[in-house]
Amino acid sequence: MRTILYVLLFCSVMSSALAEDNPLTSHNRSLYVGVKHLLVRSAEKMPEEHYAFKPVDSVRTYGQIIGHIADTQYIFCAAVLGEKNPALKIEKTKTTKADLVAAIKDSCAYCDKAYNSLTDKTATELVTIFAGDTPKLGVLSINNIHNIEHYGNLITYMRMKDIVPPSSEPGFIPEKKK
Repeated sequence: MRTILYVLLFCSVMSSALAEDNPLTSHNRSLYVGVKHLLVRSAEKMPEEHYAFKPVDSVRTYGQIIGHIADTQYIFCAAVLGEKNPALKIEKTKTTKADLVAAIKDSCAYCDKAYNSLTDKTATELVTIFAGDTPKLGVLSINNIHNIEHYGNLITYMRMKDIVPPSSEPGFIPEKKK
């Protein structure tokens, strides 16, 4: 939990440099950029042989979590872009590390378009998602929350395999200058 708070704090500090004339959407985008880096790095860092790992039968494998994140990013970002969700079913169809790393990168590239296109003016436009109307900024905020929630799962899986998660790597949180 502490690591996730550090991640959010780091991303929040980064947002001040991106504020421009759109402080709300710039802040949300900077959070996404930070989480996106952690997700891609997590997909790359886990060895192939652990992509089928799951601690108990009732949860997703590491690879399925990566696929699930990619799938849901398409849902959220397609709604913001006003496009039809491509519904790639990555979680159900991709199992290799190479395929899943490519899938998470592709879903992030797709979402980059949604985050980069949003301004504070367009952030309040409503889109329908999960049978309800939600402001575009809210949809992308939910994407960030969903991503960090599952990054927490990935952290646990990595720790169980004695792998240091990206947010705990030396240098992730810049040292405070004295």
